[in-house]
Amino acid sequence: MRFRLVKAALLGNKTQKLLAFLTIFLASMLICSMLNITLGIGDKVAMELRSYGSNIIVLPKGGGISIDIGGEELNLLQDGAYLDEKYINGIKNIFWRNNIISFTPFLEEKISYEGKNRTILGTYFDKKIALEDDEEFFAGIKSMYPFWTLEGKFPNDDSISEALIGNNLAEELELRVGSIIEIAGKNLQVAGILKTNDDIDDKIIVSLKFAGELLNKEGKISRIEVSALTIPEDDLSIKARRNLEGLNAIEHDKWYCSAYVGSIAYQIEEEYPSSSAKALMKISEGESQIVKKIQSLMGVVSILALFSASIGIASLLTSEIHRRKKEIGLLKALGADNLNIYLLFLAESLFTAVAAGLAGTVGGYALSILMAWFIFSHTIKISLIVLPLTVCFAVLIAFIGSLIPMRNVAHMLPAEVLHERK
Repeated sequence: MRFRLVKAALLGNKTQKLLAFLTIFLASMLICSMLNITLGIGDKVAMELRSYGSNIIVLPKGGGISIDIGGEELNLLQDGAYLDEKYINGIKNIFWRNNIISFTPFLEEKISYEGKNRTILGTYFDKKIALEDDEEFFAGIKSMYPFWTLEGKFPNDDSISEALIGNNLAEELELRVGSIIEIAGKNLQVAGILKTNDDIDDKIIVSLKFAGELLNKEGKISRIEVSALTIPEDDLSIKARRNLEGLNAIEHDKWYCSAYVGSIAYQIEEEYPSSSAKALMKISEGESQIVKKIQSLMGVVSILALFSASIGIASLLTSEIHRRKKEIGLLKALGADNLNIYLLFLAESLFTAVAAGLAGTVGGYALSILMAWFIFSHTIKISLIVLPLTVCFAVLIAFIGSLIPMRNVAHMLPAEVLHERK
């Protein structure tokens, strides 16, 4: 009997049912897209932010302490304060190796050029790193700093006859692409002019091989800058940063096996002999704040969509109850109590909500993929957990939207609605 009543109600007044379906469908589609993006946004945003430089710096132990006197930086420990280049592949051998997006070694020294002290910087440009699993991986400033502007081309990584010139230095010395400079009796062709809007613009950038030969420090590195994909900081990572030894065994394992910037830096330090890896916390904290704010914004949008759709459903159901007041009065006259009538209307709403929720999930997945592509230029994975969550939200919309209109049913008396008198 109840099934026939629900079936008859669903097939009747198709306009009202269609409007209710569309209301929940649109809200479900928006909520699904927000949930799917929120669950996958962290990696995408972090990947975008990682294109703006490093968040970990690796220094030689005992060589990372420096002071600034008269505008000139002096290392307190000079002798032997270098990293060994032969261990550099170890950065891609840590537990979170796949989170290492790029790294770049630097060998930096002052030299005399054109009567002034100039900084020469040896580095990788776009060097292929041989890894044990034969993964194709390139390290260097080309992948680490894609936002730098280059006029010309990058030299080969083993070149001893080419160099890049910082934009400010090129203007000062009136150099351009193709010019020849002489350093320590060796001629170098300017392969490109590099504009970075920082102190690199005042330096001569050469291959690490040439810098090592020139400075008699072959195979030595001053520092390594690492760009790693990390997860936002939380209470555990902050506790580990303050006192790693204070973590118990379970906390330590969880911290070590989570892609915090601190745990990745710790693993690099374990893998790279005589190194001290430091997380650049201001950068990582900034990334975490950006991700959290985006996720919070999407959460607020989803909640607003839920309540807006509930208001729409409440309005439609109020109109439907008014249209069917004689049917309600007849049901009451035949002995149906308020609970049975509530369940009848609620069953109609829930059936519509589930159908609209499932359709909205499909539309939401498609919308999230389009949004991710246009905003981040990346595809986004479909999170299956979003399906039941979206259907639950759709049911919640129908339930909340039914609460106020259902109160009108209790006040309807059979004599009043059937004979239209009070």
